[in-house]
Amino acid sequence: MFAFISAALPWIAIGLLLAVFFARNASHKKDKGKNQDYGSEGMSLGICFGVAMATALHVNVGLGMMLGMALGLFIGSSMEKKEDKKRE
Repeated sequence: MFAFISAALPWIAIGLLLAVFFARNASHKKDKGKNQDYGSEGMSLGICFGVAMATALHVNVGLGMMLGMALGLFIGSSMEKKEDKKRE
């Protein structure tokens, strides 16, 4: 049972992450350009930190990458970008 859970967990997490990503993307198309966040930057940094922590803690690198990406998306989405006055 544990072997099945450890094998299926990354696929389930990736599926959930994609569902959240596509739902956010669809909602952003409605109010295009109003509120921007650091979601993509958070995911990029999360992948880097996830791989580094997984390597340091001797955990599966795929799991570290997935958890780092999800955590980075969560943290990046909670922070809003300030609008530049120069672009207007």
